[in-house]
Amino acid sequence: MTTTARDIPEEYLTGHAAIVAEASATGRRLTRDELESRRVLGERAADAGLGLRALIGAQLTTLCTGELDRGAGAQAVLAASAQAVDAFIEGYERAQRDTLRQEEAARREFIDDLLYGRSDLGQLAERAERFGLRLSLAHAVAVAVGREAYEEGDPVPRAVERAMIGRFGDRDVLLTTKDGRLICVAPGDLGEVLTYFAKQAHAATDGGQVAVGRAQAGPGGVAHSYEEALNVLDLAERLELDEPVLRAADLLVFPVLTRDRQAMADLVVSALGPLRRARGGARPLLDTLTAYFDSGCVAAEAARRLSLSVRAFTYRLQRIHDLTGADPADPVHRYTLQTAVIGARLLDWPNQEL
Repeated sequence: MTTTARDIPEEYLTGHAAIVAEASATGRRLTRDELESRRVLGERAADAGLGLRALIGAQLTTLCTGELDRGAGAQAVLAASAQAVDAFIEGYERAQRDTLRQEEAARREFIDDLLYGRSDLGQLAERAERFGLRLSLAHAVAVAVGREAYEEGDPVPRAVERAMIGRFGDRDVLLTTKDGRLICVAPGDLGEVLTYFAKQAHAATDGGQVAVGRAQAGPGGVAHSYEEALNVLDLAERLELDEPVLRAADLLVFPVLTRDRQAMADLVVSALGPLRRARGGARPLLDTLTAYFDSGCVAAEAARRLSLSVRAFTYRLQRIHDLTGADPADPVHRYTLQTAVIGARLLDWPNQEL
């Protein structure tokens, strides 16, 4: 129900007519104390949740009482009233800004606790209700990165948020930013929400990349899904994956391969270490293997990717065979070499010593 001027309690109108009457009688400006008293009253009214339009209407109505000096000119009354109302509005807006800052601080604290699994999980679930999430459900998280860092309120996050709210409303979905990235948290059974978010984020960030974690249950599920999405982005950077949307469920083999880091490092050194003896070091031949496997072991396509002739590319494959004893064209050797190449990319070999 809308608050009207008649509904405003007298306590929020106290002093307005008297101050205007005294100031307008002599044509003076309101004193510092009088202005501050109006600001304080405006703050109290804002904290009480009263509507500003109704408050101003009620204050103007008080000027119809007998407190005004009938000899005071209309211009003097209007000037004094304008000062009083302006100070009241200033206090009202100051209280609103403080409330917004407090709400934003609470929201950011909640988001940090949600994404990093901090705080008591029971309390986290209760706090989530305030922000439209039901953590009893499974949730999945999508993370988008662009050419620049984004903060809430920037044009890019706002554009994505408008598109998402226009399509799905503002319940059960949390949109935010964290560490310059765009974040979307949605129920795990609403895959179309994250798909749409990925499409909008990719477009709004001018070709940015989106990673989607798997749906995870419980209050801590959001943190697990968020961590998966971040790991996917890190994996994409290491493996130079350029697909616009990457899903953790499609890339589970890579965490498995690197779970035993020492074993993977031993494989890389054993299978690819001999490439260091090549003229120019291991990098050119490692790039050769990468292109070969990425092109489905089609030499002509791999040669094109490296801007080499097929003959030059075939020579490189033979050189790899000579140095390592493993033939990339042999299915048995191919698996070992391809796994070692993936490990090299994940462990940043040969840039990093293993």
